[in-house]
Amino acid sequence: MNAELQARASRFNAFPVSEYDQYVAGHPRATPYHSSAWLHATQSAYGHTGWLISVHRNGNLCGVLPLVEVKPPLGASSLVSLPFCDLGGVLADNADIREQLIAEASTLAKTNRIKTLEIRAGGAALETEQAIEGLPAQTKVRMLCELPENSEALFKSYKPKLRSQIRKAEKNGLGAELCSEADAVNLFYDVFSQNMRRLGSPVHSLRWFKDLKAAYDDQMLIAVVFQDAKPVGAGIVLLSGKQACIPWASTLEEFNRLAPNMLLYWTLLSHVCDLGYTCFDFGRSTLGEGTYRFKKQWGAQPYELIWSEYHNGVQKKASVDPNGTGPSGLSRLRPLIEYIWRRLPLTMTNWLGPKLRRYITL
Repeated sequence: MNAELQARASRFNAFPVSEYDQYVAGHPRATPYHSSAWLHATQSAYGHTGWLISVHRNGNLCGVLPLVEVKPPLGASSLVSLPFCDLGGVLADNADIREQLIAEASTLAKTNRIKTLEIRAGGAALETEQAIEGLPAQTKVRMLCELPENSEALFKSYKPKLRSQIRKAEKNGLGAELCSEADAVNLFYDVFSQNMRRLGSPVHSLRWFKDLKAAYDDQMLIAVVFQDAKPVGAGIVLLSGKQACIPWASTLEEFNRLAPNMLLYWTLLSHVCDLGYTCFDFGRSTLGEGTYRFKKQWGAQPYELIWSEYHNGVQKKASVDPNGTGPSGLSRLRPLIEYIWRRLPLTMTNWLGPKLRRYITL
């Protein structure tokens, strides 16, 4: 059987995209991040080279591994599957093909003199309290929620406290709109960029989100929460197969007492539920912390995140760190850097942030 398999590494823009997307659409472990749209936006917005590792059997595609080559101006380059999100990783017909894809990716890294190959994958559900308690402190997990047949059933599944919090936002005069037009990106970015400055973190470029919208088209939804005409909350959802994921959501801190986040999530959850999506990916959280508890109240359950690094073909476990990894000296300086960043003008953080963010692969 192995003699029939052919593995190769191709530049993303040289591979038949329709063949790739067709395979992704039919694979049960595919996520919205596996879509060629993610590679399109990464390349067009930030100039990172996209690669596809593929395996064919008798001319038929039977495994893929999407990768992005990130070359910072200082430091070593990396091949990541996938940057700027929680996971990408291998999609394959069987375990043997999976190993062949990783081996070919390691060869590509060696050929291109790239130090690190990083593969981010999702794992099994953490179904018992014993399984969760056995994990180290600061463990990052992926939070997934199964959706019922419609939003009415979803709302009835919530505890009274959660239902009252959703109604609280409406009683406080907030309204939400679901947008599919490209112009909604600007409304989202107005909220998102302010929130990222508050967190002391470099922001993605506006072009990144515009290129994502152009690439995903109607498979990218934007919800905006308003107080009168002012956007006070916004979030993005990507769609694929029967799965919806929310990579970014933000609210303005001064309006949080009005519960815009509750209305934001309910607007998105109810909409995708009524569209027939059966799984909602709330994204990465640290076990037991605030965002973990927030997502759990909506019915989300923790799943493993398995990030692996390969150096010269040798595998080691990578750190799943929302702040990124780096030299210990930089880690000690992080609180000071964040303090300074919060006090910069918004125009400055929106200009400087993307120049840094394009090389931060988390």
